[in-house]
Amino acid sequence: MMNNCNFIGRLAGEVDMRYTPNGKAVANLSLAVQRAVPNQNGDREVDYFRHVAWGKPAETMANQLSKGDMIAVTSRAQTRSYDDENGKKQYITEFVIEGFPTFLKVKKWENGNNNGSTQNQNSNNNNPFEGQAEPIDIDDNDLPF
Repeated sequence: MMNNCNFIGRLAGEVDMRYTPNGKAVANLSLAVQRAVPNQNGDREVDYFRHVAWGKPAETMANQLSKGDMIAVTSRAQTRSYDDENGKKQYITEFVIEGFPTFLKVKKWENGNNNGSTQNQNSNNNNPFEGQAEPIDIDDNDLPF
């Protein structure tokens, strides 16, 4: 069996970083993913997916990412439940980020240039190719998502 989901989208808000009582880092984030196929009106709808990261990946994501960044993550789907204040069972489906994700950040240039800039950021410091390539100018409208 396999429980593997790949997402490429933009952060819908800032990464919500917290620590459990025993000191383990946990980050919650919402990823906005644009649908590949337009609706009847020709608009591409967006779906929002709740993601959770644990440990060092959570801390790295909280330190390196901000709202609007485009990222690619591999996750596994997970459903959990809890009893609300009325005693009714509530179910939550979320995606747990597996391992150490590789980020693809697409941001606008800070100096006001309207062209986009792509930066591959590997959160694993053992990447022998880190810093070897030049940035590529990409306009957000040229992206398929």
